[in-house]
Amino acid sequence: MSSVRVLVGTRKGAFVLESDGKRTDWRIDGPHFGGWEIYHVKGSPADPSRLYASQSSSWFGQIIQRSNDGGRSWEPAGNRFVYDGTPGPHLWYDGTPHPWEFARVWHIEPALTDPDTVYAGVEDAAIFRTTDGGQNWEELRALREHPSAGSWQPGAGGMCLHTIILDPDNAGRIVCAISAAGAFRSDDGGATWRPINRGLKSNAIPQQEAEVGHCVHHIAMHPARPDVLFMQKHWDVMRSDDGGESWKEVSGNLPTDFGFAIDVHAHDPQTIYVVPIKSDSEHFPIDGRLRVYRSRTGGDDWEPLTTGLPQANCYVNVLRDAMAVDSLDSCGIYFGTTGGQVYVSSDAGDTWSAIVRDLPAVLSVEVQTLA
Repeated sequence: MSSVRVLVGTRKGAFVLESDGKRTDWRIDGPHFGGWEIYHVKGSPADPSRLYASQSSSWFGQIIQRSNDGGRSWEPAGNRFVYDGTPGPHLWYDGTPHPWEFARVWHIEPALTDPDTVYAGVEDAAIFRTTDGGQNWEELRALREHPSAGSWQPGAGGMCLHTIILDPDNAGRIVCAISAAGAFRSDDGGATWRPINRGLKSNAIPQQEAEVGHCVHHIAMHPARPDVLFMQKHWDVMRSDDGGESWKEVSGNLPTDFGFAIDVHAHDPQTIYVVPIKSDSEHFPIDGRLRVYRSRTGGDDWEPLTTGLPQANCYVNVLRDAMAVDSLDSCGIYFGTTGGQVYVSSDAGDTWSAIVRDLPAVLSVEVQTLA
């Protein structure tokens, strides 16, 4: 029987949760790097034993940790992020010049076929790549040197590159998202980039349908249909059927279209999940009721999923990298909250249970399906 490994990054360390295919009894291991912020933990699709973790501290800076045994032991993979020059300076909202600086690694994306090749999205917005398992990192500078880069603005959490998607059918295609600049795509392995934001509309920027300047929260893709992308924007849930060339809103009957997380069912690319939050100033569920919403039609028509989730006095948030799916026959959906709960549904969202409660605030959730 297959098993699952859930990788959880929190404000105070990383946790590894393991279960068999029934997903009812769990072994909890952690915290690893206790007391450190672990923004993201993710495993290699090419080698399930290889894990990478983004470890950061305001005192000691940024370290990439690597495990070669599924999280039982860890070693520093290196902190040699090589960069120079700035495309800016960027202009913050008040018009103050602000040069590019390295703050933290928000997202780690291992390559699909090589466990030693990994991409990292960082703050201030830039993308790096290693080909030696994390010992050395080289910036894909063309993104930060894009002509629009000087006008990029930070979102509330910083100017972070938080989403990296690798196309399984096109080795050169990379999609990334930046808060608050928008989505960008490379078709040549990162040598060149262009914005892919046509159809997005943002009321908070001077030109509402500008080429860049949109606060994209997260993008998801199903590997069977890599040209179909789903986006949770600052406001609006969006869909693209042409690899990001154009977008249309699919918020439909959601009670609010503000949120952070979005993901796609492992076996049905038309089934997607979001967690609506009340507003951009009130980052908690409407009426204190934690509800995941599911669309089985690729958007527009949504149903609330509540069984097993708290429906009173719940004021947690679900962050952009804190939702994931497994690939078992009955697809499992997972998410973590800023209240420290990690939930699982082993029936595609119909019912939910808490794997663990009272962890530090959850920043990321990733899942490995193991043979």
